[in-house]
Amino acid sequence: MPTSAPFSFSTVPHLVSQPGAAGQLGEYVSTHFPLARRAMIVTDPGFLRTGLVDAPARSLERHQLAVSVYSDVVADPPEQVVLNAVAFARQHAVDIVIGIGGGSSMDVAKLIAVLAGSEQALSQIYGIGNVTGQRLPLVQLPTTAGTGSEVTNIAIVTTGASTKMGVVAPQLYADLAILDAELTLGLPPLVTAATGIDAMVHAIEAFTSKHKKNPMSDMLARQALSLLSRHLITACEQGSNLEARQAMLLGAYFAGQAFSNAPVAAVHALAYPIGGIFHVPHGLSNSLVLPHVLRFNMPAALDHYAELAGIIVPHVDGSQEARAEALIVAMQQIAKMTGIATTLQQVDIGEADLDRLADDAMKQTRLLGNNPREVTRDDARAIYAAAL
Repeated sequence: MPTSAPFSFSTVPHLVSQPGAAGQLGEYVSTHFPLARRAMIVTDPGFLRTGLVDAPARSLERHQLAVSVYSDVVADPPEQVVLNAVAFARQHAVDIVIGIGGGSSMDVAKLIAVLAGSEQALSQIYGIGNVTGQRLPLVQLPTTAGTGSEVTNIAIVTTGASTKMGVVAPQLYADLAILDAELTLGLPPLVTAATGIDAMVHAIEAFTSKHKKNPMSDMLARQALSLLSRHLITACEQGSNLEARQAMLLGAYFAGQAFSNAPVAAVHALAYPIGGIFHVPHGLSNSLVLPHVLRFNMPAALDHYAELAGIIVPHVDGSQEARAEALIVAMQQIAKMTGIATTLQQVDIGEADLDRLADDAMKQTRLLGNNPREVTRDDARAIYAAAL
């Protein structure tokens, strides 16, 4: 793409990247939001049990903020969780929202910040650009290096037994993101792997996004892939390696910045039904279909894949086809080395499920429109079949 082509780029205005920064949360909040008095921490029961919420909560209290903790977030949060959280925020008259967790907790935090002081209903804000008015101040602290939710303008809500809806709006960008690797030290190796590959998918798909790819998102995607590919295996094998964990967080953050501006495509479109119907974690769903979508996209994205191969497999050479193939093989090798599932059958999905998956994938029109190559229903089914 010519660098002179017009584009726009939006992101979170403030970032702190520092191990231990969560323990100084009160200082950051009082500096950026001097009028804030009643903070709401949004997390999930599992992370609350780690005790890692205590230090940031105490730090807020030391800076004269009252703290209420909402910890009923579940993975792939359903509408009722969001509505309960908004009611909790209103009940406690909170004036700042702080997400501490994985993508689900941070997504719920975004929606609380938008809805707690608004007349809008949740059902009115689904889609792109439907949020009106201001929101409460919003701070995000990721506890996994994967979703990039701390720096994206999207929140995903489960709206039925297997259906999800997205809210996409500039108001969902946080005011401040804090990357503290100490919050990720307890992540099991398989979760570290799946979330890390999820972040790599964000970077790869942003780099090949059909409509909004731009020089800024490209730069961030390349840097994200460099950090993630160099540190993922170390983070999985040496879970207490703070340097690797911090690099993973920063890589996931850069990937989030990239795909928030150059949106993801068919990998995510085909991953969503795997998560929605079979409750496979999002990062793993992406990883399962990734090599097969890449291979399908090769005719339309050959030069981009060849370029990215040089980041993940630095000594790769040969034709564009050979380098692009090396990218796919490298991503498969990374998944194998980490020990996560690499076939649909390993997560109890079989031949009989493929038609339902393909039908569901075709509903993801927002994502499919970003793919470098058009995906038909037959294509989607063939990709799932290859992933069996």
